[in-house]
Amino acid sequence: MPQEINRQWLLARRPQGPVAAEDFRRHEAAMPEPGEGEILVRNLYLSCDPTQRGWMANETYMPAVPLGEVMRAFAGGEVVASRDPRFVPGQRVQGLFGWQDYTVVKPSTDWPILPLPDGFSIPTGMSALGLTGLTAYFGLLDVGRAKAGETVVVSGAAGATGSVVGQIAKLKGCRVVGIAGGPEKCRYLTSELGFNAAIDYKRENPITALRTHCSKGIDVYFDNVGGTMLDCALMFLALHGRVVICGAISTYNDETPLPGPKNYTRLLTRRGRMEGFLVLDYYARAPEAMAELAGWLREGKLKDRVDVALGFDSAPAALARLFSGQNRGKQLVKIAE
Repeated sequence: MPQEINRQWLLARRPQGPVAAEDFRRHEAAMPEPGEGEILVRNLYLSCDPTQRGWMANETYMPAVPLGEVMRAFAGGEVVASRDPRFVPGQRVQGLFGWQDYTVVKPSTDWPILPLPDGFSIPTGMSALGLTGLTAYFGLLDVGRAKAGETVVVSGAAGATGSVVGQIAKLKGCRVVGIAGGPEKCRYLTSELGFNAAIDYKRENPITALRTHCSKGIDVYFDNVGGTMLDCALMFLALHGRVVICGAISTYNDETPLPGPKNYTRLLTRRGRMEGFLVLDYYARAPEAMAELAGWLREGKLKDRVDVALGFDSAPAALARLFSGQNRGKQLVKIAE
């Protein structure tokens, strides 16, 4: 096997405030070779996700990325060589492969590896049919238990996960209100994705807007943002309302942790429930969700929006875009054909 160069982005320092280029160091190593029971994957697309900011800074639900190690990230690519009979060269897969050209993984013990579905592009396989779609599907339907006729409010609604959450809620017969920043994003939600209403938090008072659009209360609040927006939503929680904690991107760059929600007693008076979840808990049920998501995509009932940055060197800047709201949908980096 020829020894090709393996470009890597290493974590150079813990972030202080927003993610910066100086937090990473570009490195080149030899392409690794798989051992017994391992596979070698050539990455074609790297994923940029808000959770990476937490992985960089400290221990979360996973250990912090060690300084000097490859930046932890999901990626999609193809198997180059395999010493595991379940995988064959040319097979398209996605997993926690890191920001690098090549990675060696042991499917029997390492992070779960999912196949990229046939008949769809790799970006769609990493977005609506990847962790993004699985997060939206199980977060809304299993954790949020959304039902037809209910009002669902989604923060970060124009983002990768939020946009899929809102579309699934519509498909399940819910009334959907999205919260996003800027008129272009809000128009996208209502005109293209079919949301019933959109709230521009940059131009509107969220409390006034929620009172207008959720006169009967919020049955499910799918939270991607956290912070003050969560407090606003709790004010309008319907009886037996559910709050799904998926992320809190508005707080990830804060150096001092903010106090918890001020309006949490609404959970008591409205007999509500607030629950966090990780999509990793649902990996075993991935085929169930992917089958329904794929059907909606083929029928044109579900729209997938992917923002692709080009070139290996663009990865740090692409990650930073998430925290300034510049991305439109799922943020990926294409590093090879």
